[in-house]
Amino acid sequence: MRSRLCLFLLTFSLFSCSCEPETIARFAFSGMEAMMGEGFMPSEEIRALGKFQGMSVSMSQSTTDGETESTIFLKLENGDPLALGGQPEVLARKCAEIYLRDFERSIDYQKITVQFLQSDPSNPQNIAMQDYTFDVKDF
Repeated sequence: MRSRLCLFLLTFSLFSCSCEPETIARFAFSGMEAMMGEGFMPSEEIRALGKFQGMSVSMSQSTTDGETESTIFLKLENGDPLALGGQPEVLARKCAEIYLRDFERSIDYQKITVQFLQSDPSNPQNIAMQDYTFDVKDF
């Protein structure tokens, strides 16, 4: 009951706030970066490279036969087809390079996977995906 009351008060304060949603989002992102490390959120430099409409990042850790492997997944959505061009692997490598340069805890990970996701404007459930995986130590 107490947690419901706290959740209600938090929700009420967020929705009754007269500040702009961008301010709340910036506050949330800064909190996330404080927890995950500086540069966790993909930079606008990456967005500009491919004119991506959406960007997100997630981390994964798996253990196989006692060996732990950690991976960064950089998801870049609905980029400009001309920017992706005939060599999307070159763009993927450049995006990985910029992300790893900016993320202060990138050395804690062994691999980075850059995913290009393109959705069909007339049917958003049709999605094309290209994955490019690189070893972090190569950057």
